[in-house]
Amino acid sequence: MLRAAFFGTPEFAVPTLEMLVAGGVEIVLVVTQPDRPAGRSGEPVPSAVGRAALARGAVVVTDRYVDSSLAYQGAGRLLSVEDIANLNDWATGGVRPDLTIILDLPPVDGLRRRERSADRLEAEPAEFHDRVRRAFLSLAEEAAPDRYLVLDASRPSADLSRTIQERVREMLPDPVPLTAEEITGSFPAIRD
Repeated sequence: MLRAAFFGTPEFAVPTLEMLVAGGVEIVLVVTQPDRPAGRSGEPVPSAVGRAALARGAVVVTDRYVDSSLAYQGAGRLLSVEDIANLNDWATGGVRPDLTIILDLPPVDGLRRRERSADRLEAEPAEFHDRVRRAFLSLAEEAAPDRYLVLDASRPSADLSRTIQERVREMLPDPVPLTAEEITGSFPAIRD
């Protein structure tokens, strides 16, 4: 069952969200505002809205979550990863996404793709971005294999989007409950 997912860029989230909505899945989208001070960035998933959505079986999709705090604040800013993890556990009640999608690209290449001026994170030195990338990849390596989807972001956008959709589709519950399949399996076949 898919409870929450991470998309760092709306370019890949939109087709997946459209696929989910077309399949009748309730979506709650939480998009953070990276330039706002910590603790005021939309409070994804642990907020009352996110918790209620998860409780009723909705899929909560957010662009940033605990992994981002660990990578950007811990590795990037060289703060205590253990302290950040403990604070995040407290703030989120231990809620973790079922899937985190990492679009991996060397930082130099990723920063070159930006069309607008750099925000405060993008203006950080190359070493900062290298540490953040290594932290995300390390989190993915240390976690359960199904918890992360790490993709080479240099692949064509259509391929990336298709791979993301396939992975998300695998995580969705069967639209026909097992109890219904058991009942319909006992009906006699109609023959012409």
